[in-house]
Amino acid sequence: MRAVVLSAPGPVENLEIRQLPIPEPEPGWVRIKVEAFGLNRSELHTRLGAAEGVTFPRVLGIECVGVVDAIPDGDLPLGQQVAAMMGGMGRTYDGGYAEYTVVPRSQVIPFHSDLPWEILGAIPETLQTAHGCLTTGLDLQAGESLLIRGGTSALGLVAAAVAKGLGATVLSTTRRADRTQALSDHGVDHALVDTGQIASVVRDLVPGGVDAALELVGTPTLPDTLAATRVHGTVCFAGLLSNEWIIPNFYPIAYLPKGVRLTAYGGDSGDLPADVLQGYLDKVAAGEITLGPTNVYRLDDIREAHADMENNRVLGKLVVRLPDSTSSSAR
Repeated sequence: MRAVVLSAPGPVENLEIRQLPIPEPEPGWVRIKVEAFGLNRSELHTRLGAAEGVTFPRVLGIECVGVVDAIPDGDLPLGQQVAAMMGGMGRTYDGGYAEYTVVPRSQVIPFHSDLPWEILGAIPETLQTAHGCLTTGLDLQAGESLLIRGGTSALGLVAAAVAKGLGATVLSTTRRADRTQALSDHGVDHALVDTGQIASVVRDLVPGGVDAALELVGTPTLPDTLAATRVHGTVCFAGLLSNEWIIPNFYPIAYLPKGVRLTAYGGDSGDLPADVLQGYLDKVAAGEITLGPTNVYRLDDIREAHADMENNRVLGKLVVRLPDSTSSSAR
């Protein structure tokens, strides 16, 4: 089989397409014929050497979608559509950047959908994180206001769609003025150009501050996001678009505004129930909710895709569709 192997941390040139044996699943594991996989900044961090516990060479990929190809325990039928994510994929064992992957059964979520594989490939991990941030991280309720810091990221776009579905008012940021219209077209109520200091603008729009905020940029903007949030409001830290996530010499009393709550979210496949995934897929198929742009690549273009992700060149989710020849929309 063909697989993308990271030989060692470093530049995109360290991503190599190699021929590897098709892996065999042990009891408790499932072999998936991969149809598509999404790219995530987690894999960028691994490539740059920022992830812990990774040994090399390694097939990257913390998520994929495809069909069950072999399952010793037999509790899923062959050909069943499935998503797999997290649980060490692409870090402690080989992940989804391959034509076949073997993962623990606990990481596999079955579903049924007629959506194209490249669309399905954009959904699992992004939806899991958005759903978890808005429910577990923020307990967002209908009628509340939500600020999304990093709104043109794939996660920011899905979080906005899910939040609007919950009945929230959404404010969302982008560093590029030419992308504000894309946010408005996506259904965001207030698209803001992020100068690094937007708390006063947010408070002009929402006197007293927003009820909830989703921090996807990282620690550089976190203080300003906290300042945009009302007393007894909540900020959920869940993204690292800046590649900065450490607060040096953190002193909570000085750092946190009085009465503003700070939480964080990082989930797993078990945090995305099958019925939630299925319900979301059905809404996408019915046109009731939109993902935002999906940028589709071939496996042979993995270096280009990683470079686009690293340099924030594209809006929305990056997806690789396999096999190369079957996707007319592949770049």
